[in-house]
Amino acid sequence: MNTPDLNAAAEAVAVAREVCRKAAAHLAELSSDDGRISVAKLDEHQVLAYDLAHATAGIEGAAVMCDYGNHGGLEARLACLFTAEAISDLVARLVGREGEWGVSAMDLAPAGEFVNAHRSPEFLEDVAEEVARHGSGSPWLAEEFELVRDTFHRFAADKVRPVAEHVHRKNEDIPEDVISGLAEIGGFGLSVPEEFGGFAAGGESDYLGMVIATEELSWGSLNVGGSLITRPEILTRALVRGGTEDQKKDWLPRIAAGEAMVGVMVTEPDYGSDVANLKVTATKTEGGYKINGVKTWATFAGRANTLMLLARTDPDKSKGHKGLSLFIVEKPEAPGHHFEFSQDAGGKMEGRAIDTLGYRGMHSFEVAFDDWFVPEANLIGLEDGLGKGFYYQMEGFENGRLQTAARAVGLMQAAYEAALDYAKERKVFNQSIFEYQLTKAKIAKMAAVIQGGRQFAYTVARLMAKGEGALEASMVKAYVCRAAEWVTREALQIHGGMGYAEEFPVSRYFVDARVLSIFEGADETLCLRVIARRLAEQALEAKA
Repeated sequence: MNTPDLNAAAEAVAVAREVCRKAAAHLAELSSDDGRISVAKLDEHQVLAYDLAHATAGIEGAAVMCDYGNHGGLEARLACLFTAEAISDLVARLVGREGEWGVSAMDLAPAGEFVNAHRSPEFLEDVAEEVARHGSGSPWLAEEFELVRDTFHRFAADKVRPVAEHVHRKNEDIPEDVISGLAEIGGFGLSVPEEFGGFAAGGESDYLGMVIATEELSWGSLNVGGSLITRPEILTRALVRGGTEDQKKDWLPRIAAGEAMVGVMVTEPDYGSDVANLKVTATKTEGGYKINGVKTWATFAGRANTLMLLARTDPDKSKGHKGLSLFIVEKPEAPGHHFEFSQDAGGKMEGRAIDTLGYRGMHSFEVAFDDWFVPEANLIGLEDGLGKGFYYQMEGFENGRLQTAARAVGLMQAAYEAALDYAKERKVFNQSIFEYQLTKAKIAKMAAVIQGGRQFAYTVARLMAKGEGALEASMVKAYVCRAAEWVTREALQIHGGMGYAEEFPVSRYFVDARVLSIFEGADETLCLRVIARRLAEQALEAKA
């Protein structure tokens, strides 16, 4: 059996990190203007910026996995395989573009022997044999977090999985007993502070518990389980950051109890990630504000009775995101794919669900507002919150990126388990599919990628608990969501025609995975506007 070399893995990561650091410094030189990164100049090098962002995310994940590998045995094998694959991806992005990167592919030569040894078919076969016998590696969680994991895994197995296929195939609403059951086990209160009826105590457990719960629910179903707690999480973070004491006392207990079911409204038909140009207005009137305009991709907006809405309160569009404020908009619950409501004073709200190829059940809506009245008390932060909506929203969205990474890990785990089980059972040319070298290579890489994404998410959760990790949250989201597309694709491929025939859940995993790189920060925007930009800024700071 091939022996994993963690020392060589750590040395290879150091080499790869230096290559990424040099490339970031080169990008900073190309994109700086008067000592600052110019977005316009950065956009002249989008291919470099995008590839650098993804490659760096993979290498940072490899650094995390090297620590995980210290547990020994299978964990060391998965760590070495993940690291070798991350460096291989970096090489693929760099070769042929050395001029644009400002580095030579030969700079990675010291890592070559390690990569060759730990990407060899023989090494992958050994890893596959071990995960087939013993599982895909322990998460190595403390006892309290294992309890969280077990609780939400049982709920996903008992309540979520039995209805997941029906909801997906028929595009039905999420059953109410799933929502009420999740409320009973505390799913909506994971980030709500204890003094407001939740479970958040202000430490590591607040973020790590949320990541673990999200992964297990997503293992049950991305839409029926994993995404139910995301929107309440986003509003909770916004309220904790900017809400008044009265607003917290009013809304947070209701969120924790599952009484206030939340939809989030930021995106508009013409503006998604370009938040600074949002058009929906909130105009001051007696006792509150009137909302006008159209929001789109408002997931769960029908069933939700509470909407977090970002709107323009300052008509001076030159102020960009500084003219935006955040509101809590109440509405009746509305099952199905369409709703229309009127207020006594004449305000109207109408929504229609947008049909999607996957991620069904939550239903994403386009919602039009016509003079819809919102009380002044529902402006988060009241007068002090005017113009701060973007910042309050981002408090939740940064955590939403981490949560999306956890959703991707849970979805990948489900696909991987389905693929491994099918590969063991299905026989082709008188032997099981699993016995073929190529299948083993796929299974091994799946296991390494999933554990790498899981451990990276755990690490980011711990950073965010300390008030850090905003960049790393974007990195793990970018890396893991793209990885989920590969894992679910290969899982479907292992099923062959049966995977394509919609008779196995793996086809649902495949179409659901596609949304992960789009919502909570589109992959391209995340890489160009957040990750690459921050890497370039860090390079400038280091140079200064």
